[in-house]
Amino acid sequence: MAANIAFILICSGFVFLMTPALALFYGGLERRKNILNTMMMVICTMGLASVLWVAIGYSLSFSGHGDFFGNFDKLFFHGVSMTKGDGIPEGLFAFFQMMFALITTAILTGSVAGRMRFSAIFLFIAIWLVVVYFPMAHMVWGGGFLDKIGSVDFAGGNVVHISSGISGLVLAIVLGRRREYHLGDYRPHNVPFVVLGTGLLWFGWFGFNGGSALAANGLAIHASITTNTAAACAMLSWMLIEKLLNGKPTVVGACTGAVVGLVAITPGAGFVSIGASFLIGALVSPFCYLFIAVIKQKLGFDDALDAFGCHGVGGIFGGIATGIFADPSVGGKTGLIYGQTHLFIAQIESVLFTLMFAGVASYLIISLIRVFMPIRVSQQEEALGLDQIEHAENAYPTFMGMDS
Repeated sequence: MAANIAFILICSGFVFLMTPALALFYGGLERRKNILNTMMMVICTMGLASVLWVAIGYSLSFSGHGDFFGNFDKLFFHGVSMTKGDGIPEGLFAFFQMMFALITTAILTGSVAGRMRFSAIFLFIAIWLVVVYFPMAHMVWGGGFLDKIGSVDFAGGNVVHISSGISGLVLAIVLGRRREYHLGDYRPHNVPFVVLGTGLLWFGWFGFNGGSALAANGLAIHASITTNTAAACAMLSWMLIEKLLNGKPTVVGACTGAVVGLVAITPGAGFVSIGASFLIGALVSPFCYLFIAVIKQKLGFDDALDAFGCHGVGGIFGGIATGIFADPSVGGKTGLIYGQTHLFIAQIESVLFTLMFAGVASYLIISLIRVFMPIRVSQQEEALGLDQIEHAENAYPTFMGMDS
């Protein structure tokens, strides 16, 4: 057990790092005047989600035998052993799972960058964790409804990426577009931040997926290899698309490709073969690129940093791909290409359920919040920038007054 404990402790640190890494990634993509607000929406989850997880989240996610949520037996980690458990102490398992709650809520904030009041998004995240994330974790990993129908999710396709992606999209639609949407370019203000954030996310993902084996074993090695392979193939695929369509690959595009590859392999990292990870990585980029570059523009919604385009679409693709490519010799689950349809159908059902459950719940939550407080800054405040308006700070004092 000692080796497993050391391994999962390290993986927990890897996954924790993903949240500040996402702050760098999102912050670099946003405009200069909004970088601190964008980062604050991400890093506040390190405090808020951590407290809620210990207080109530772990109990609602991993206790009881209900279909949709657990019970209150383990509030504040009551009765959670720090020395005994299945392979690792239960306390370590709870600690590892807490890191997933942090990064999941951080992801959805990318959809509303540049225009949502911080108090509103903070309150939304608090309610969303209780109403959406904790039940999703229970339904998938705690023996609930989605587990019972036979769907699988190795490290968070449904729980993390689809749920946060669709929730971010709902928020973006409810808030409406940014004031200059389609009137001017929203260019990333710090591409080196995007590169740094991508590298740290990729690094953390080895703990995210490899650690989900919950032991220092061959499955953890396999999941780490499929994770890296899919990310690499997706990066190259995105670069090729840009080269063919635009004449030049971009750094932001390469980073985006890597992230969607990481997203797509997450649900199947411990279920698909290494060969399948090549295909999953290479094929997810065209799907996400099509959605971001074409479909989003035609539909006209303003998913500011493409949280749904990357995590939602990538998670949907990955969940379905798991149902196609799951290799029984890897994780014991049999996909469509190996002659069985049950897993494939269950994966589609789980994806549709997650989209509906998280989407409807998010709409109801933000609709309730807007009754009691304004959820969007004014046009003038948006023009001035949310760093100054919401936090009375400037990331780059020498550039005060500059718009972009």
